[in-house]
Amino acid sequence: MLSVYCLAPTGLKLLERNSNAPLPEEAVWLDLLEPTVEEEKLVEQRLGLDIPTREEMRDIESSSRLYEEDGALYLTATVVTRLDTQLPENAQITFILRGARLVTNRYVDPLPIRRFIGYVERHPQANTTAQAVLAGLLESIVERIADVIERVSGDIDTASGSVFSHRAVTGAKKSRASQRDFRKVLEVIGQSGELIAKARESLASLSRLLAFVQQSQLAMPQDVRTRLRTLSHDVVAMSDHAGFLGTNLNFILDATLGMINIDQNNILKIFSVVTVFLLPPSVIGAVFGMNFERIPGSHEHWGFWGALGLMALSSVLPYLWFRRKGWL
Repeated sequence: MLSVYCLAPTGLKLLERNSNAPLPEEAVWLDLLEPTVEEEKLVEQRLGLDIPTREEMRDIESSSRLYEEDGALYLTATVVTRLDTQLPENAQITFILRGARLVTNRYVDPLPIRRFIGYVERHPQANTTAQAVLAGLLESIVERIADVIERVSGDIDTASGSVFSHRAVTGAKKSRASQRDFRKVLEVIGQSGELIAKARESLASLSRLLAFVQQSQLAMPQDVRTRLRTLSHDVVAMSDHAGFLGTNLNFILDATLGMINIDQNNILKIFSVVTVFLLPPSVIGAVFGMNFERIPGSHEHWGFWGALGLMALSSVLPYLWFRRKGWL
């Protein structure tokens, strides 16, 4: 789909056009969303550009993503998409800036682009040049990544509270509260780690893109350069914060695994203590259960109850000894 935004007296407006209609001279922003071959050829022939293919946009080399050719800047950025699902993804969007026109080529429709389009429709005079549109799009993308980082920070606080918090409760409530569901905590940590990794990848891509644009010799208004410079500082600060959150996530993960090991050790400790308590009565029961005729007390009327009392005493004495030593 090809959307053409033209400069009108009232500002930037979306042009209603037929699929076979030529591109107008006053076009400022040409947005290609999953374009067909005919739409790509139309833009290439009208502007004299070479639109990168989907495979070329996925190249990880900086020379393939950021370059200048025939007076046009080719900029490919990595953007986090599908954040509202369980499987967020990173996708590539290419910005081509040539003179007074901006071309965006994308095969995804992320929320930042939709937000910016809605903003342009409500404020047509806010971004009236191709350079301003580029700056606005990048600002919208960075704001979305900031939302991701804020969301991850909240999830980390929740996970940390689940791992380290201890509420003073008694009785049955205490036993139920101590049974924390670490599986859910691990799921939150895993999802947060995936989000922060994709956010850091996107921020690294945007940082290189912004540095390349600012170093280019392309004519650009001073206010746009100021916006890009401010955005570059924001990206660096967010990258540092994302790195801090990644380190914090590793700490929470190690703490969670440590808590799981402690709970497992407590369970094994209970089984070990029960085994120690039941071992002496088992030995006594085995001795009095032997098939010999002359076993002391076996033919007395108190023999059965004496054996039971001895078995009970052999269980109580280790229990009292463990309690005295503080092992229970």
